[in-house]
Amino acid sequence: MLRTPLHDHHIKQGGKMVDFAGWEMPIMYKWPDEIGGGGGIHQEHHQVRTSGGFFDVSHMGRVHIKGRHARRLVERLVSRRVSDMQPASGDGPGVGGQARYAFVCNEQGGVRDDVLVYRLDEDHFLLVVNASNREKLLTHFEEVRAAGEFKATIDDVTKKTAMVAIQGPKAMDVISRFSKEIPTLKKFRFVEKNYLIIKLLVSRTGYTGEDGVEAILPANVVDMAMKMLLKGSGDGDTEVVKPAGLGCRDTLRMEAGMPLYGNELTEEIPATASGFGFAINLDKNDDERGEDFIGGPALRELEARGGPERVLTGLTLDGKRTARAGMRVLEGDAEVGVVTSACLSPTLGKPIAMAYVQKARLDAGATLCIEKGGDERFDCALTPLPFYKASKPATA
Repeated sequence: MLRTPLHDHHIKQGGKMVDFAGWEMPIMYKWPDEIGGGGGIHQEHHQVRTSGGFFDVSHMGRVHIKGRHARRLVERLVSRRVSDMQPASGDGPGVGGQARYAFVCNEQGGVRDDVLVYRLDEDHFLLVVNASNREKLLTHFEEVRAAGEFKATIDDVTKKTAMVAIQGPKAMDVISRFSKEIPTLKKFRFVEKNYLIIKLLVSRTGYTGEDGVEAILPANVVDMAMKMLLKGSGDGDTEVVKPAGLGCRDTLRMEAGMPLYGNELTEEIPATASGFGFAINLDKNDDERGEDFIGGPALRELEARGGPERVLTGLTLDGKRTARAGMRVLEGDAEVGVVTSACLSPTLGKPIAMAYVQKARLDAGATLCIEKGGDERFDCALTPLPFYKASKPATA
C-alpha cells in the first residue's frame, strides 16, 4: 500500500490504519493522553462538529493542467464552466482565486468522478480527484488531450505533495493564529502563501458540512507544518483541533448530504440525478469561448425527456437500527428506490440514509419503507438533504 507523508504522525497519534483505495489511511484514532485521550469514530465526529478536526487527505489525487489550451481542455473534461473563474493571479473582485466543484462525466452522462477545479492562472488549473479514480482519470485526461490536439501538459503531483483539511466551528480561530488573510476567504476561494519555508495552497473548502480549510503543500515539509499547527491549537486543557479519521469523515459527509463516489455517484447514474445541478452547466455548448463537456449532449437529451426517473434524497428511519447500501426502498411491495449510504447519525441521534428514489414519489406523500430482508422492513420518511447544516461563510 501507498503511504502518505503523514504516516508516522498517524501512528504516533494512535491511528488505526486500513487499506483505502490502495493507501494506508487512518480509519479512526485512539488519541494519546497528551491531547486528552479518547477517540473513535463517534467522538471524532463530535470533535469536528463542536470544535475542530484534522484530516490527512493526501490520498486524493492532485493533477495540474497547464499550457496554451489548458482552459479548453478543462472545459471539455468537466461539467462546470471554468472560463469565467477568477485565477489566483488575477485582480478581480474578492480575495483569492476561485475553486469549483464539478463532475467528470462519460459519454452517457454518468459520473467518472467528482472533482474540485482550482484556477491558478489564466492557463493553469489544478484538479483534485478521488484516490480510487486517479489512475483511470489520468488515462482519460490524456486520451481527451490527444483526441482534441490540445496543447497542454498534464502533471500528476499526488506523490510529491500532501493535502490536509482542518474542519470545524473553531477551525478559523486556529488558522487566524498563523494568517489574517485566510480567514477572510469566502467559500470556494483559495490563496497561495509562503509561510516560513513552506509554500501552501489554502482553500476554504471541505467535505464535512463545517467551516474550514484544505491545504496542499510539499510532501517533505508537511510533518513540520502539522507539528507547528497542532502545537499552536491548544486551548487550556482542551485541544481545539484533534486528529480525525476516514470513519467520521464518512458520517460527517452523510449528515451534510454530500455524495461519495461509488455510492451516490457512479458511471451508471446520470450526473443530473445527484441533485447537484449547480455543478453542471448544460448550456456550455452555447458559449462562444467554451467547449462542450463530455456527457453534455446525453444529459441535455435526458432533460428534454423529463430528466432522470430517480433522484437523490434523504431518508430518516424509525428506531436505532441502520440501513445498508443496496437495500431496496419500497412503497407497499413495489420497489421505488435503493439506499446508497446509511449510518446512525451521531449529531442527530437517529438513523439516516441517502437513496435514489423515483422522482414521482417525492411529491406524492408516499409512505415508504426499506427492505431489510425477508419480511423485515424499516419504516422511513422522506427528508430533504442535507440532514445537518452548519452556519457557513458567504459563497463566492
